[in-house]
Amino acid sequence: MTHLPFADRAEAGRLLAAELATRSTAQPGVVLALPRGGVPVAFAIARQLHLPLDVIVVRKLGVPWQPELAMGAIAGQTRILNYALIEQLGISGKEVDSIVAAEQAEMRRREERYRAGEAAPDLHNRTAILIDDGLATGSTMLAAVRHVRTLHPARVIVAVPVGSKDACNLLRGEADELICLAAPEMFGAVGQWYRHFEQVSDEEVETLLAESRRLPSGSAS
Repeated sequence: MTHLPFADRAEAGRLLAAELATRSTAQPGVVLALPRGGVPVAFAIARQLHLPLDVIVVRKLGVPWQPELAMGAIAGQTRILNYALIEQLGISGKEVDSIVAAEQAEMRRREERYRAGEAAPDLHNRTAILIDDGLATGSTMLAAVRHVRTLHPARVIVAVPVGSKDACNLLRGEADELICLAAPEMFGAVGQWYRHFEQVSDEEVETLLAESRRLPSGSAS
């Protein structure tokens, strides 16, 4: 198992890049980060492997009166709902639709802001490498994988520094390949596996994406 905790997201990205470099299936590929936390990890990977970097914006669908509790997630036109939880909590279809609409609007806003007018990458017959800073439940990554599948990539690789065993098992059944450097028995939260785990801002995401576009790695096709 990889030595934990990671110093920060950049170190985690460099370690993931080293693992990905041993796998020829990563070429030709596009690195796709889940913002915000996945972007510093993915930036290190894209730079080290000389691959283009972009984002897959995924939004958690929070319970109306407890937004931190996820009842699902959306990415693109893909919607994943935890129907058992929704029924258990008595959340109406109208409430679900309202939250979905609000999160779709936020998703579009972030995509426009992060891409700065650039078109989304063409994933047809390319390897899509989906990156986040960790997997707790795996629900947002699941939405990302299913959305990316609709764009007809050759392969979908999920690569994360750390994840819970349940989340890894979930994603292993959805992706063509799962790379998880560490899956601790007692997982808790993603942040506890990093010494430095500051919140990533929109401005930092924009800066890293812009820098990636300027580098030779960001111009790979």
